[in-house]
Amino acid sequence: MILLDLGLPKMDGRELLSKVKENPKRKNIPVVVLTISSSEEDILRSYNLQVNNYLTKPLQAGLLKMVIGTVQSYLRAIAKIQKPPDS
Repeated sequence: MILLDLGLPKMDGRELLSKVKENPKRKNIPVVVLTISSSEEDILRSYNLQVNNYLTKPLQAGLLKMVIGTVQSYLRAIAKIQKPPDS
């Protein structure tokens, strides 16, 4: 899974998302956007670029910690352990 902030310092997060989804080897990696923007344009554009989830990052540290904890719990609940094929 990729946890992506749209406000990256050197490359726009939307540009990175687009590159990930265009790459056949990476296009199936789940991407969750966790960003400060609650702009409808950013949300729609992200989903059009095949993001799996879009979460607005809260400004308060306590709420951010709660959101991250919720994402971690979600991933633990759905994660599957993949075993390498038998040789």
